[in-house]
Amino acid sequence: MMRRAVLIGNPSVGKSLIFNHLTGLGVEVSNYPGTTVGLMTGIVRYNETEFSLTDLPGIYSLSGKSDEEQLVREFLITGDADLIVAVLNAKHLERNLYLLLQAAEIRKPLVIVLNMMDDARSAGKIIDAAALSAKFGVPVIETIATEGKNLDKIADYVIGTELPVPVIVPRYDHHIEAAVKNLQKFHNLSAAEALFPLENVSLSTLSPEVMESAAAISSEIEKRHMMSPEQIIGANRHNTAKAISDDVTTITPQKKRRDLDSLLTRGFPGIPILIITMVGILGVVFLLGGFLEEAIISVMTAYLLDPFHALNLSPFFDTVGSAVILAIMSGLGIAFPYVFLFYIFISILEDTGYLTRAAFLADRGMHHLGLHGQGLIPLVLSFGCSVPAIMSTRFLPTRRERIIASVLVTMLPCSARTVVISGIVASFIGFGAAFSIYGIVFILVFVLGCILSRITPGEQYGMILEMAQLRRPIPKYVVKKAWMRVSEFLYIAMPLLLVSSVFLGIFEYFGLVAMFESFIDPISTAVLGLPGFAFTALMFGILRKEMAFETLAIMGGTTDLASILTSSQLYIFALVCVLFVPCISTIAVLMKEIGVKASALITVFTLLLGTSLGALLHFVFMLV
Repeated sequence: MMRRAVLIGNPSVGKSLIFNHLTGLGVEVSNYPGTTVGLMTGIVRYNETEFSLTDLPGIYSLSGKSDEEQLVREFLITGDADLIVAVLNAKHLERNLYLLLQAAEIRKPLVIVLNMMDDARSAGKIIDAAALSAKFGVPVIETIATEGKNLDKIADYVIGTELPVPVIVPRYDHHIEAAVKNLQKFHNLSAAEALFPLENVSLSTLSPEVMESAAAISSEIEKRHMMSPEQIIGANRHNTAKAISDDVTTITPQKKRRDLDSLLTRGFPGIPILIITMVGILGVVFLLGGFLEEAIISVMTAYLLDPFHALNLSPFFDTVGSAVILAIMSGLGIAFPYVFLFYIFISILEDTGYLTRAAFLADRGMHHLGLHGQGLIPLVLSFGCSVPAIMSTRFLPTRRERIIASVLVTMLPCSARTVVISGIVASFIGFGAAFSIYGIVFILVFVLGCILSRITPGEQYGMILEMAQLRRPIPKYVVKKAWMRVSEFLYIAMPLLLVSSVFLGIFEYFGLVAMFESFIDPISTAVLGLPGFAFTALMFGILRKEMAFETLAIMGGTTDLASILTSSQLYIFALVCVLFVPCISTIAVLMKEIGVKASALITVFTLLLGTSLGALLHFVFMLV
């Protein structure tokens, strides 16, 4: 039977790097039953042996009440994992030991991965891995995940014949020890299961009777100590973690040197650096994406579209075939370059650790939008794709912030909308016009955020943000991460685009498209100043935003859109497309994350906003 290992650790300890190194690209993403938290599971093939590896969300404690903490707690206690691989940041060993001690109490086989050893040495900390191994009674592997150092040793231990169980157990106050033994005796619990109800934490394996007994015992302990059992247990664990850290760590004095963080996290020059970085990324995506688009389109036209027309097929097959080829050209030649380039830059920002600095820097400004600094992360991710951006709002501390962030994410230009802005406005009108669309959207987002921060119910709490270590990104991991994200476009959007193009070609051949256009043309011309086929293309954008652009090219019969629409029409089309109804994937994720009612309100709001703004622009263009 295949062994099953799980990765646990604090946020930003390098779990994902280790997971990607061991599993490659063959991963399955799923939700844990009863939650909206995603898990990544992959198969590791090593020395002609296979084992399953699951990457659990990064947390600081098993005793918390967030969705992620509840998931990890349930997974470790009730799951069928054969081995726990605990990843620690060697530079911050004491803080990481708290979670490790909790994992050790579960009494499952354990391997400790002491990652970021280079950072620890740079900070003047020398960790005695052998001493740490002796204290826990399990293997300790020293790694540098960014360099791939010693990562294969993890696989060696997972497939090994011996799976050692930790021997260390934190010493608790004698009243806590007595309470644990009492619960174990009368309710047939393990020590770890008995500790959780004393910390006011539930488990699916704990009956209401257990929780009632624990509550009664906790009340007595609190009367004696003037502290809750949760506080006592936490203090005991922290003391144990500190003692272990002091015993295995030698600190050597280091010369003080100027820290790059002092530049990146100050208002000046931090904010100008952030603005320059974001604008620079958009500029490079526009310029380089445009160059790649032109090159790919010219090659595909010469070697695919022109030879197909030269076949002189029947009108039906020529119409349908041309629609399919134009869809391929639009997807691979127009959308793919912009999407892939943007994900490359997002991956670089993540892997360098700059994204968390940007979140810290933006904290004060984000308060105006009803969010904390970490709310910047889903907003930045939304420039890539709204779906993972909305899913990342799970890590925000309150439902209030998750709702506000989700609304704002749906309005920001994702990579698919960037395709529309780049391929239409930047290509046929100019870069200034393209950036003006971003300006309009950002103003709308700021105004809407200020309004939502005042009308959305719920409390606003303080922020605790883990600063990822600043480091050089590794090109192969950057490309791998970008490819994993862009593969959604290739595997989901392209088939959808091809199927829809076939139906579009058939509808066009039998005159159904012309009938819809003749019906909608007077309305869209009067309201938006757009011909009927352009409004039809907007409707296809509900499936995938870039499909509005691609369908426009298909229905117009050319990728030279300036020959079929005026500059003002192209501008209105792009702006309406950006603000008009989120794509169907985004709507589905919204319903899952914040509920059907809120998702319906967002959909109706964006429909009215996009249409109203398009009508206003049409009126302005008519005046000038």
